[in-house]
Amino acid sequence: MSDEDKAASSVPEEEPEQPSEAAALGSEDVLDDVEPAPPAPRVKARRSPWNRGRDRVFAAVIAVVVVAVALVIGATSDSEGTDRTEADPPSPLPAAPNTVPGSLAEIWSARSGATPVPVATGDTVVTADGGEVAARDPLTGQIRWHYTRDLPLCTLNETWGRVNAVYHKTENCSEVTQLDPGTGRITAQRNGNAELGTRLVSDGSHVTTTGKKLLDTWRDDLVQSAEYGQVPALVNAGKQPRTGCTYGTVAAASGKVGVIERCPGDPADRLSVYKAAPEKDDEPQVAFSSVLAGKRARVIAMSGDLAAVVLPDQKLLVIYNGDGSQRAAYPLDVPPADLAADPQGGVEQTSQTAANVYWFSGSKVLALSRDDLSPRWTLGSAMGPGVTFAGQLVVPIKGGLAVLNENDGSTIRTVGVDRRGYTGPVRLGTAGPVLLEERGDTLTALK
Repeated sequence: MSDEDKAASSVPEEEPEQPSEAAALGSEDVLDDVEPAPPAPRVKARRSPWNRGRDRVFAAVIAVVVVAVALVIGATSDSEGTDRTEADPPSPLPAAPNTVPGSLAEIWSARSGATPVPVATGDTVVTADGGEVAARDPLTGQIRWHYTRDLPLCTLNETWGRVNAVYHKTENCSEVTQLDPGTGRITAQRNGNAELGTRLVSDGSHVTTTGKKLLDTWRDDLVQSAEYGQVPALVNAGKQPRTGCTYGTVAAASGKVGVIERCPGDPADRLSVYKAAPEKDDEPQVAFSSVLAGKRARVIAMSGDLAAVVLPDQKLLVIYNGDGSQRAAYPLDVPPADLAADPQGGVEQTSQTAANVYWFSGSKVLALSRDDLSPRWTLGSAMGPGVTFAGQLVVPIKGGLAVLNENDGSTIRTVGVDRRGYTGPVRLGTAGPVLLEERGDTLTALK
């Protein structure tokens, strides 16, 4: 064997190349042998029902109507028709003087056509006129806060240390807002069915709206506690004791409401007294209902379980017990013209002090004992019932004020007041050292 052959035979044989691990794992196309799927058939898209021109116009019209309705609702909503401010609680007022001053002069005046009597509570005087309720500084008349609606006020009063403003909406006096007199904060609201011309009668725990066919009573959060008479949108029939009656004067005391009723078939007027808060608000609980001895009767005052009724034709003041029995009767010396018609709003002009109830007939003031409603004395030439001011009884008279002894009505002295020609009824109120006179639609502060 040649040397070349030996060299060739000593070279090892070359091994075939092995695929790398990476190639084994990822370089092979596993889909090479898979037949590709056929393309999905094309589906013709469904035409939108809103693609046509008229459809787009219709949608635009709907959008415009929705926006317009929203704007109308917003423009006519209660909040949109309300303008209001609030204030911090007022500073305490100076105390009233020890006795009624020898002279009093006007320090400010403001229109207040919706307040039958001066409204003063805490350290604030409240006026109400048009649609505005305004809290004023008693010493300056400056407005501290106001609550104004685009609705006319029906009436306003103060009970529970809060102001209750009743507004005329639609057909009746249906919207009530309760306000804190110190700050103007809203404390309660309700919708009701008070009649036009309503007044608010309070016994200190409940308020009743007057009316010719319906009386509505609320508790301090303005939730209805009783309704009496012809109820609108009646749900449960047969709850009211009588139907078809009309109402005269209304009074309240000690959780009871008294009303003069004039009912078909009765020979004369009727006095009914019922609970201000019965077990069910739509089912009156009547303490008694008695036909009286005459017509044109007027319930002028209540105290405890007693009710005082004037019978003009008989010229009597009759006192009734809580069961409807007659307690006493007294002769009544009042001009017939004073009793010719029911008072405005069905509410007598009365006031109370610790000792007496004072009733203004239209020309005279009659003092009734709070204990038994018996008459104590009469003052002629009066212009309204009295109030306690500076620890003394003050009654408005022609030309000024009379300071009287509550026990016998004797005059201690008189104080001249310039009323600028006003000759109508005068209702009094007090706020610290300020004496308030309600003269028709104007409230005047004196000091």
